[in-house]
Amino acid sequence: MADLLAVEALHAGWGAASVLSGVSFRLAEGQSLALLGRNGMGKTTLLSALLGIAARSGGTISFAGQDITRRRTEFRAQAGMGWVPQERNIFRSLTVEENLTAVARPGRWSVEAVWALFPRLRERRRNMGNQLSGGEQQMLAIGRALVLNPRLLLLDEPTEGLAPIIVEEVLAVLRRLTREDGLSAIIVEQHARKVLDVTDRALILARGAVVHEGPSAALAADQATLDRHLGVGG
Repeated sequence: MADLLAVEALHAGWGAASVLSGVSFRLAEGQSLALLGRNGMGKTTLLSALLGIAARSGGTISFAGQDITRRRTEFRAQAGMGWVPQERNIFRSLTVEENLTAVARPGRWSVEAVWALFPRLRERRRNMGNQLSGGEQQMLAIGRALVLNPRLLLLDEPTEGLAPIIVEEVLAVLRRLTREDGLSAIIVEQHARKVLDVTDRALILARGAVVHEGPSAALAADQATLDRHLGVGG
């Protein structure tokens, strides 16, 4: 499979603070990646660097065959990078339906397709964004990213703060997107074992550097590595 994303020796951070130190990895078209690590190890900074938000001080980023290293965030979005930020950032003063129609682009992920994926959003289509529960807001954030019809979906802690039953619902949707629909995705997640079940590959960051990369299934079976880098019990 051809590379959709290629990151080489990436150094990035915020202002004068360097966070990422020589990060390199590749993601093939149709593959999904679990981005793991303890808090403060650079996961969100890496997503931000891919989007052109964090300040890059070295290295290169190629996406869909184009060098986007110095491209603005708007160009990366138009090229096919979708983002579900940790803060969700939905339009709270718009209805659920308006949140989707305001940004929708032509493609397989229409508003109707999002209704089918999240029936709860269809039921609340007339509700304002600020009238939704945390789980419903997360569903809307994912749906809003999908109607942009991205080639690569970046998700930062998509299950954070959600009730266990909603966590399972969101993970089931992510499993469908990655396993059945073949959407390329990079998912930052604290529930390591659960996200390994919905991704093809896994990458662990420690102090801004890659300390492990390989198949998700192999990492899920490697208790020593999980314990060493993530503190995940058996």
